[in-house]
Amino acid sequence: MKFELINWMVNIARVLRLNSRWMTWNLFLAFIPLALSVWLFRSNQKRSLIWWVGLCVFVAFLPNAPYLLTDIIHLIQDIRAINSVWMITLILIPQYLLVILAGFEAYVLSIINLGYYLQRQGLGKYILAVELTLHGLSAVGIFLGRFLRFNSWDLITQPDALLTSVVDDLVGKWPLLVMIITFGVVTLLYWLMKQVSLGIIWRSRSPKESKVSSYQ
Repeated sequence: MKFELINWMVNIARVLRLNSRWMTWNLFLAFIPLALSVWLFRSNQKRSLIWWVGLCVFVAFLPNAPYLLTDIIHLIQDIRAINSVWMITLILIPQYLLVILAGFEAYVLSIINLGYYLQRQGLGKYILAVELTLHGLSAVGIFLGRFLRFNSWDLITQPDALLTSVVDDLVGKWPLLVMIITFGVVTLLYWLMKQVSLGIIWRSRSPKESKVSSYQ
């Protein structure tokens, strides 16, 4: 019994240690567009060459945030490795939920910041179109990352290979179906979490600030 308990705890420690590596890295990538969105859309930056470069980097890295949704596939492997209902329920699932929610919230806040910028520039009527466009690009990026194993920086390091894969691998029915489903999931979750996030932001403001702008 004692040996089984020790072996069980060793398996848990091993899984959590391995998870912490890739989860930390994926969260780091997810928070890059959030940090850029604050700099681009909240700090009154002029639209200089550096600003436009930052915007391109923002769009390129944005799919890394909702990409964390697909990391749920690792949960099945971890459940088999731990094989304990209590530890799966109390440790493993909360760990995955926390990381996935943090990554997707970074996505939501990034686009909210962009929407705030568009509103401030008098372009509020384009917010929905921009949101849907970014959801579509994110769906493509998620497919490229999860199934074709490309990264955001491959746009610079190997653009020819990326372009070839886009032309050859994304025109089939199966990739298109996956991206459509991904687009639907990302759009729905974004809308839900956007309402919650805006509600929290609105409640945290003073009454005077709330009157200034209804979209921030």
